[in-house]
Amino acid sequence: MKVRPVKNKIIVREYILDIGKIQVYDDYMVSIFNEGSTLTLERAYQIIGIAEIHYRERNFGYISLRKHSYAIDPTIYTYLRELENLRAMAIVSVKEIDMHNFKVEKLFYKKNMKFFIEFENALSWVKRRVKSK
Repeated sequence: MKVRPVKNKIIVREYILDIGKIQVYDDYMVSIFNEGSTLTLERAYQIIGIAEIHYRERNFGYISLRKHSYAIDPTIYTYLRELENLRAMAIVSVKEIDMHNFKVEKLFYKKNMKFFIEFENALSWVKRRVKSK
């Protein structure tokens, strides 16, 4: 699995949270969470706050780069889908368990969400969705 962002893209800002890091780019953000962490609603609000700071007036996408195993409270997706300017959410992983979890997560999110094995494909898809709206 190729997990490195495109080399010519510049990170606008990187946030180090207790559960991992969030990299903010011009029109998308990438999360890389720590092994064994748990993404709760409280922690999701931190990410939503970061999105509101950087993308208040414009559309953006979100890429979850799942290099490590961690837990997610699926109810956070009911809050994330209220972000009208969040146009696409991509999950990137080669692990079969993540593919199964994605099916459950998608039931809660109910918006543009797709699973990818390679980061570059996820990035292309997210950028197309952000620009098309």
